[in-house]
Amino acid sequence: MLPLRIGEFTPAAPVVLAPMAGVTNRAFRTMCRSYGPDLIYVNEMVMSTAVVYRNAKTLRMMSFGPDESPRSLQLYGSDPEMLGRAVHTVCDEGLVDHIDLNFGCPAAKVTRKGGGAAVPAKPRLLRQIVKAAVGAAAPYGVPVTAKFRMGLWDDLRTDISTGSICADEGIAWIALHARTVQQHYSGEARWDAIGALKQAVDGIPVLGNGDIWQASDAVDMMAATGCDGVVIGRGCLGRPWLFGDLATVLNGGTAPAPRLLGEVLDAMLRHARLLVEHYEGHGGEPFAMRDFRKHTAWYVSGYPVGPEVRRQLSQISSVAEIEQIIGHLDPATEIVEGGERIKRGHTNGPVKVSLPDGYLDHTDDLVVPDDGHVMALSGG
Repeated sequence: MLPLRIGEFTPAAPVVLAPMAGVTNRAFRTMCRSYGPDLIYVNEMVMSTAVVYRNAKTLRMMSFGPDESPRSLQLYGSDPEMLGRAVHTVCDEGLVDHIDLNFGCPAAKVTRKGGGAAVPAKPRLLRQIVKAAVGAAAPYGVPVTAKFRMGLWDDLRTDISTGSICADEGIAWIALHARTVQQHYSGEARWDAIGALKQAVDGIPVLGNGDIWQASDAVDMMAATGCDGVVIGRGCLGRPWLFGDLATVLNGGTAPAPRLLGEVLDAMLRHARLLVEHYEGHGGEPFAMRDFRKHTAWYVSGYPVGPEVRRQLSQISSVAEIEQIIGHLDPATEIVEGGERIKRGHTNGPVKVSLPDGYLDHTDDLVVPDDGHVMALSGG
């Protein structure tokens, strides 16, 4: 295994929080760090153009706790110059210790503009973006990493070529979500693709992402694929203590038993209060609670609290309401059998892949699909 580092920082275990839009803000990262300190927690992705033009909402999203280290931020964009300028801005202002590049977002609003998971289908553009980001960050000693998917669909696999380009251009590590864009979040993550990427790319750590719901899943993934670490996305939704479990298990310990409902509800309340604090001056408690409603469903997932409690939690407007709703629940309630593996977050797919008109018609570069044979993209 290759060691995972951010500059001089070596995490307590090779574990990274996946940036998730609308989720991995400062409040959520604070919750996760309280259970698993000294790991790598990445802020939600922001658009490079918005950074350059000082968009107020984007600047608020780039918020880190005073004791948060390293400060990791994910950027996305399809213009090499603009992305390079964004990297320069956040590094020059001393805002970050680590930049992660998003080449894996499957959201239609991102890919239809040529960003996120659409970029690897244009290998020359991908190389230009990576080169610009690494070059802009280098004078500040800020490492740049990248996260991507297997490809747009099964007949257009770009994971190996993307990993190779990233390694060539000085990326510190790469992470593969083992699904295609078309697959979205459906079905099972194909861990064999992570193993193939690890075998194909030399010299930099390869991290695996997809279907890690319990700490034992990370052990299984690393054993099956030989990857150097794991990236945790949906598995930590409503389960911020997963990071502590991962650090324990990956350092040879035994994961604790599933939490009783009382501990889960205590975490839920603490998270809600942190979110209110996070949005102070920007919508306050009502806004924070609207944002938190999705988290309540994730926290009680797998616990037999009943449909009425779930309905009430989905309509909260204050922390006091949460306290009132959960005050009648039995803190000794155990999770149902298999409850830890109930999928949380996005589950939709397969989907139609949205791309700019003619995006694949005039590609003058090559990609390497799953079978390792070089092929031209359609129209190339």
